[in-house]
Amino acid sequence: MRSVRRRLALPAIALSVLAVGCAVTERAMPEDADTPRWTSRAIPEARGDFRVLPDGRRAAIRYKGWTPADFGAFRTYAYDDARPEPAVLGATIPAGLSGDATKGRVLFLDRAKGPCTGCHLVPGDDVWPAGSVGPDLSTIGDRRLPDPYLYQLLWDPRVVYPNTAMPPWGATGVLTPEELVHLVAYLQTLRAPLPPERDADRNPFTRKTPVGFGDGLDPTNNPAVLLAEDAQAQWEEKGPAGRACADCHPGGAERAMRGVATRYPKHLKAYGRVMSLEDFLEAHGPETTGRPYAAESADNLTMTMLVKMASNGLPVTLDTASPEARAAIARGRATFAKRVGQRNHSCADCHTRDGGAGKFLGGRLLADARDGLTRHLPTWRTSQGEVWDLRKRVQWCMTPLGTNMLAADAVEYAELELYLTTFDDGKPLRVPGIRH
Repeated sequence: MRSVRRRLALPAIALSVLAVGCAVTERAMPEDADTPRWTSRAIPEARGDFRVLPDGRRAAIRYKGWTPADFGAFRTYAYDDARPEPAVLGATIPAGLSGDATKGRVLFLDRAKGPCTGCHLVPGDDVWPAGSVGPDLSTIGDRRLPDPYLYQLLWDPRVVYPNTAMPPWGATGVLTPEELVHLVAYLQTLRAPLPPERDADRNPFTRKTPVGFGDGLDPTNNPAVLLAEDAQAQWEEKGPAGRACADCHPGGAERAMRGVATRYPKHLKAYGRVMSLEDFLEAHGPETTGRPYAAESADNLTMTMLVKMASNGLPVTLDTASPEARAAIARGRATFAKRVGQRNHSCADCHTRDGGAGKFLGGRLLADARDGLTRHLPTWRTSQGEVWDLRKRVQWCMTPLGTNMLAADAVEYAELELYLTTFDDGKPLRVPGIRH
């Protein structure tokens, strides 16, 4: 049990040292001029802060193993980031460059660059996992498309397909002109006949639909249940202010918190913003018990699960009618559709039927937001060996898109979460979940 909890706990001390001198992350509130500003209380690696390197460059302070690259040249989900999408750019294939198909294939599979195989299938037993978000390119060479046309599609496909989700690889500087020429040369080699497929799961068009991970509420199956039960002791324990959760909420969390989680996220007038349950604990815990519940901390995640488990089986009952809720949902919907980052992607590009939902992005089957994505969170990530809430999951999406993440407790994320939770309205909570 202790080893599991250590994996959940996040290494804040070392990153606190790195964060010295960084500005405290604040997000502008959208409601009105009198609304108080929210100062992030997230753990350092979840705040979206930076440190300055000796050479003057900025390095992002992010979770362990995440890239420290600064994507400040590209727009984010911040409400005060009014930059437009990258300009649509036509391109001419450079004269004097000779494409090397072998180098092009290496680039096509390069996980640091893309990989292109995340969306497209091409031949080769080493192409794993291939996706189906984009068209099968296994025989694109047979179409005999002109090199300049293919080069333009790689440089900035929006010139030809204005609403495409394919990144403008050249226009945003992910790939150089020389690299694009190599990719064109490789694509032109992809012709029939194709070698026989030796593994049906390699091909996203014949791959089996992933199965679940069993009963998420079974503690022998889902380690997050045990972590949530650990929070029972914290519920009874008095904090630095001399009070415990149990002092104000008698009868135990299971009884006292029954039904509470079904109403979150919601607009809280006292804080002038929409808050998830995690956000509320972050503010309410120190105000009452004196105990910090920093966003993305182990204490916050375990207490959130404990409170949400008290409402398991009850339907989500959001406020969607008040003026504050309607305005916040509209902002969340706009965020869902906003394209951001170096890859110029939006949530909608992956999680709607008009986008990638129901298709494979690499080895992951993309879910449709309309089916509901929130009522099992926080959830145990089997691939990570730790508990994640929706905010960390969103931050995780931001990094490969090439955009700087906001603080985990930013209002932009809260209102996006509110919008997403509307699709779970009326459906029963089932926390914690278990996913890959």
